[in-house]
Order: sequence, then C-alpha cells, then structure tokens
Amino acid sequence: MSRTLRAVIGVICIMVMTFCAVAICQNMGRAWKLDITEQKIYTLSDGTKAILGKLHQPLDVILYYAETATLKAPDQIRYFNNYYRFVRALLEEYAAEAKGMIKFQVIDPRPFSDEEVQALQYGLRRFPITEEESFFFGLVVRTKFGVEKVIPFFSPDRQNFVEYDVSQLIDTAITRQKTKIGIMSSLPVMGDDMSPYMMRMMQMQGQQPKPPWTFVEQLRQRYEVESVATDVNAIPDVDVLLVIHPKDLSDEALFAIDQFVLKGGRTIVCVDPHSVMDRPERTPTAMRRSASQGSDLNRLLRTWGLEMPENTFAGDKTLAVSAAIARSQRAEKIIGYLEMSPEGGCFNKDNVITAELNRVTMLFPGVLREVLSTEEKEEPEQIERAPLIMTTEKGNSWSVSSSWELMMLDPPRLMQRFVEGSKPVAMGYLVTGRLKSSFPEGIEIEVEADEKESSDKTEDPNDTKKKVKKRIKGLTEAREDCVVAVFADVDFISDALAYRDTFFGKLVIGDNSALMLNTIDDLRGSSDLVSIRSRGNFRRPFTRVDEIERRAEAETAAEESKINAEIAGFENELNSILASAKEGEQEVIGGSIVQKKKELELKIHQARRRVRKVKLNQHQDIERLGRRVQRANTLIAPAVILIVAILLGIYRSVKKRHYISHASDA
Repeated sequence: MSRTLRAVIGVICIMVMTFCAVAICQNMGRAWKLDITEQKIYTLSDGTKAILGKLHQPLDVILYYAETATLKAPDQIRYFNNYYRFVRALLEEYAAEAKGMIKFQVIDPRPFSDEEVQALQYGLRRFPITEEESFFFGLVVRTKFGVEKVIPFFSPDRQNFVEYDVSQLIDTAITRQKTKIGIMSSLPVMGDDMSPYMMRMMQMQGQQPKPPWTFVEQLRQRYEVESVATDVNAIPDVDVLLVIHPKDLSDEALFAIDQFVLKGGRTIVCVDPHSVMDRPERTPTAMRRSASQGSDLNRLLRTWGLEMPENTFAGDKTLAVSAAIARSQRAEKIIGYLEMSPEGGCFNKDNVITAELNRVTMLFPGVLREVLSTEEKEEPEQIERAPLIMTTEKGNSWSVSSSWELMMLDPPRLMQRFVEGSKPVAMGYLVTGRLKSSFPEGIEIEVEADEKESSDKTEDPNDTKKKVKKRIKGLTEAREDCVVAVFADVDFISDALAYRDTFFGKLVIGDNSALMLNTIDDLRGSSDLVSIRSRGNFRRPFTRVDEIERRAEAETAAEESKINAEIAGFENELNSILASAKEGEQEVIGGSIVQKKKELELKIHQARRRVRKVKLNQHQDIERLGRRVQRANTLIAPAVILIVAILLGIYRSVKKRHYISHASDA
C-alpha cells in the first residue's frame, strides 16, 4: 500500500472518529451539562423542581419557533435566535427534571402547513415577514384532559422571567381553581372601567378612555381581577385584597378591611405620604378640598403594630438616583428617589418575597415604624413583623412641612439638609399573627328604618326615607393567623417606575413588579413561584466604576459646599448692608455691592472650575478603566493560547532531549 493511500485512509479514519466522538459527547452531554453562568440561569430553581415534582399527569410542551422564517427576517427578528436557544435549553431541562412526565417538542411552522394552522388555533401571535413567511415564537402546554395553556409570544420584556412564566403555565395547567384578586384604590389603577357602549360614546366625542396600569394588566393575565369600591361596607369574596393609596376612606370601608383581615383574608396595603401618581385637580375648589397627595391607613396599621408618619420620607445618599426635574436641567441626585440593591443590604434575605431581588426603585417612599399596641404591652407579643425592604445603615428619615414643599422640588437643598443615620429605615413590612380589631366596639352606620320604627315617628308623613343609626359589630380578634404586607410607597408599581415603552410594548424595569407579584404569590400560598420569579433580573453592578464615582462625588461635594457657603455669606452681607443703609447712600452702597459681587463671582467661577476638573478626572478614570477591560477581554484568549503553546513546546523539547539522552546512552 502506497504512502499516499495510507495517508488518505488515515485522514478518513480520523474524520470518522471525530464525528463519532462529537455525536457521543452530544448525547452524553445532555446528562452531564455544566452551568457556568454566574447566576445559574440554565439551572432550574428549587421552586420549579417542586412544581415538577407535583406532576400527576403527563404534559405535552410544544415550542413553536419559525426558525426558517428568521433567515429572511430583519435584524430585530433575528435577535430572537439567541433568545430561542436559551428558551429551548431551559425547556429541555424541564423535560429532564420531570422524569418522563413532560413530552417536549419543537415545531417550525411553515407557511400553509398544518403546524401553522395549529399555532393560530392555539392563539399564538403572528408577525408577517414576507407575503408568505410569518414569525411565531410561543409555547403551548397541553394536558391529557384537554386543558391548554399558552404563552402567545415570548416578548423581550419577559426574557428575565422565562422560567417563572413557564412554571406558572405548568402550575395553572394542573391547578383548576384561579386566584381572585380584589383592588381597592383611590387612584385610577383600573383605568376607565365602562361598558363598550360608553367607550364608543367617549371615542365619538374625541375622548380616549384611560387604560389600566400595566401592573393590573399583568395581574389579569394570571388571576381574576376585580375592582373593589372605596366606599364598601364589606369586602367581596376575593383571595387577596390590594389596597392601593387608601385616601380619605370612610369608617365603613376601614371596618370592612379590618374584618376581611381578621377573617383570614390576605391583604397587601400600599400607602404613600406623597404619591407622584396622585395628580389632583388644579381647580380652586378641588385644591381647597384636598391639596395633599398622601394617603395613610394608620388607624389599622397601629393595631397591627406599625405606623407611617405624615410628610416623612426615607432617604439614603448611597441609594439616591439622579434625575432631571425639567428637560432643560441636568440630572441631579434626589434624596427621595431611591434604588435598593442587595449590595446595600436593602432586602430581607430570610424572606422568600425579597430573598433574590436585585433592584427595586421607589419615589419618595414613606417610613414604617414599629409601635406596640396596648394589648401587646400587657400581654406577650403574638405578632411577628418582618421588614422586607429598607435603606442601608446610613439611611434616615427626613420631613417636609407640607406636600407643597415637594411640588417646588429643590434636589440640592434636600441633599444638603439630609443627615445620615446609623440604622436602616424600613419601607416594607410583613405582619403575621393573631391580629386584633381596630374597631373592638364596632361602628355606627346609618340605615333605613324598618316599618315599626317608621310608624313610631310620624312627625313628617312625607318623609319616606327615615335614617336611623345602627351599631354593627364584628370579630374583635382573629381566630387564625393573619398575613398582611405593607409598603410605604405607591409609585413603585406605576408605569413610570416599573415599566418602559418599547417597540414590543411595555418593558419591565428592575424588580418593582416582581416585588408585588412575589408578595401576591407568597400570600396566596404559592411560595414555589416566588423563588422562581426572583431569579429573573441578572444585573451585575460595576463596583469599580461606582467606587470611582463615589470618590469623585465626595470631592465634588466639598467644593460645592464651599460655593454654597460663599453664596450664603454674600447674601447675608448684602442684606445687612441694605438694612443699615441710610437715605441718600444707596448709590455708594450699590457701588460697593457691585464690586463685592464681582469679586465673589470670580471666586465662585474659580471654584466651579475646580469642580469641573474633578468631574473631568472622574470621567477619564472611568474611560481608562473601560479601555483596560476591553484590552483584557481582547488579549486574554490569544494569551492563553500562547501560554499553552509555550508550555507544550517546552514539554516536547524536554521529552526530545530525554529521548536523545537515552538513545545516546544505549
């Protein structure tokens, strides 16, 4: 056999062995996968494993993805290829963990095929690409009893919550009863709830009905949601009650909430000393009636062992977020605009609601303080209060005289007035235990008198609607443990803070909505789903950049403080000169003031140049750090290959010398 033929056969054998090895490794690798991502995004959470462990019937999980159509699609559709690979890998983990209870398949619906017809029948969203090709990216979960649950489209705004959405779909497919959520609010969170006829009438008049908050729409996708009036005498049959911005509630409504809690109803309360979303009418009549944008439920909170002081807010310089008050102004840090993160110890790691949150933003949140009720002072405490969300240890409370002071917002002045504290300030609490009633004697309400009472009072025969006072009593103490979650902010679930408008709709920002949804899932007893949702946001902070910014801001703050002191001194001197001026001396005094003003303005200009220089150095430090990281990422792979090549060369050289030395000895 010639040398050439042997070489060809050798190459063919190597190729066959290589392909076989790849095929074997691919099949074996399905059971030997290694998740090297920092937050283990390809590893199923314990909550998902618990849900899959409860499967008592086989499920068909069908992923529809138009992979062929994406080849003809624009870039914004091709983006979904990586997203699809992630979803597919995650669903394969579901099938492996379910131990045969999940049959998983992927379908590429081609034009005019039965698969495309099925996708449309299931209600999957269709995006036309060409006259024939359409883009599908959805999921169908089907049980053998005919129950079908669908994710119509894997929207980018839910990419961080794919595992939760899939697990929630499986959980609801095998659970027949749907949770009912009741929302009581002084804000239009439900939008304009009206009949189709009234909606058409408004549109004919050129008016657009107000849409519900995105958070409410998100709830409606998973639960039955109904509105609860703020003047009710009793809470309807709901599983979880959301009380959002309870403003000027009557005693009847407070009594209804009180009794709902004591009867075991799970309740979430969102109060706010100043809600930015509460935009009262600016007419003189409305402003005289109620100028405050705050709400409280202190009559009930004090019974539960909490209190939210009026016009008092949580602040923290390390958590303050920069924002522009007006379009023409630069962004400045606002002491009441806080972004909580795990690095600052802002979340309760021992509670499933907040254990895995990454970022929650609040706007002018209030302060929740623990207070002991009269019963707790006399008897052993039977109520547990666990803080959920808080500031860092340098946080503190700050107050304003009225809400008007916040309407004329001055961020630098608020930052200057703020005094750092020595312990965290809580903005959220979970209260559990045998709660007592805030109305132990009941309440008096006016009702129509019955016939006997009406016959006794015949002074006015024309009065057919006699009203009499009647005392209503209820439970004075809960028979079982109650659960109430309280948050001292309303704006954090609004569209302005929790979502962002994108081409595909509302995009979730941070974990604001996750915090509320976690609370609902925990209160309704589904802690498995809570642990899944909390894994959603994968945000890695730039700690080195943050440290550079903090150091530069400390230097800048000293310079700005010096400028403010010089300005204050000038104003005091100016006022004293004007106050002591005699008649006829205005011109002389004016000349001296102008001269002093020029001198001070020169000093201020020089100080501000120093401030700009500090900021410039800060910016340059960040850019240098970015260039170093970029160079490291670019050179690390070639460097590793070079090091391996050098080591192999040294190893081969040593082996060769060793072989030669042994050959010469022989």
